[in-house]
Amino acid sequence: MSDYPLLPDRHPQGDFFVCDIFDAAPKGDIGSMEHPIFSLSTKPDHRPRKYSHNGITVEVKPGPDGLATVHDRDVLIFCISNLIRGINEGKEPQQVVRFHASDLLKATNRMTTGRGYELLKGAIERLAGTRINTNISTGGQEVFENFGLIERARIVRETRDGRMQEVEIKLSDWVFNAVRAQEVLTLHKGYFRLRKPLERRIYELARKHCGRQSEWRIGLDTLHKKCGSGSSLREFRRLVGAIAKEDQEFGHMPDYQIRVDDEKNQLHVVSRGTVTAETSAVVEIPPLDPDVYEMAREAAPGWDVRMIEQEWRGWASELPKNPEMAFLGFCRKWFKKRGRP
Repeated sequence: MSDYPLLPDRHPQGDFFVCDIFDAAPKGDIGSMEHPIFSLSTKPDHRPRKYSHNGITVEVKPGPDGLATVHDRDVLIFCISNLIRGINEGKEPQQVVRFHASDLLKATNRMTTGRGYELLKGAIERLAGTRINTNISTGGQEVFENFGLIERARIVRETRDGRMQEVEIKLSDWVFNAVRAQEVLTLHKGYFRLRKPLERRIYELARKHCGRQSEWRIGLDTLHKKCGSGSSLREFRRLVGAIAKEDQEFGHMPDYQIRVDDEKNQLHVVSRGTVTAETSAVVEIPPLDPDVYEMAREAAPGWDVRMIEQEWRGWASELPKNPEMAFLGFCRKWFKKRGRP
């Protein structure tokens, strides 16, 4: 169907990631989901942007290749998801992330042709070039210096025809602090099939503000501001109305119904009841090996490790591949943060 609003499912998989190490759900950092860090433009955007709302300020400056876009955000989502999966397995997160380019392309529903690799390279360059000043804190810390979303990137290996094989990315302190503090939300994998940048931005805001609530409303004037749209308010309302009309016809928006209340000049978001990944009830971690508790006492001396285990089970949002190692990792972080009781 030519007028169907979603991109094709280019790499149908049972899981989000394509190999065992990447079988976690996609995660986005809360800071850039709530505030307009990324450009909605599909063409090079060289306009500096300033945003201020309820005491939060964001200043975004483009690099030589323009501002990082909503679609460029896929790279960050992939890196963050990788790190969160490791944390859930008890691994210490590292600020430098290495991955196979083909894994990212498949996981984020991108083309794996030469054009797909070219677009990925452009996304990485814009992410590194875009500079940000903001008072948004991540992990309880404000990063006052001018920073990029990624500090550096390099291609570790290339094929003979110039395609990337392995890529190494160093996340900014701002993004990495959010990962370590678990300031992330699970995204529906259908997010990567949304064609329009504005659709993705509306989904991000709905995921952040509506969450598991039954509904959420926001004035279109405020939505225009929080989306960081460069369109006039009149044109923005038309674009949002078109998305709502398509969603009413096709139901294509993940997790939420999108409607426009013309009478109240509001976007009306209604949960489809599919956002359940963060509820602890859906994560059934089997009983741990009894031998792990002695190691847990060494990892968190002085603490009641059964109490820590209850906290860990309530905190976990996914079933760890190795529950014992994940629990020990949680105990070490617990002790590092709190010391002896």
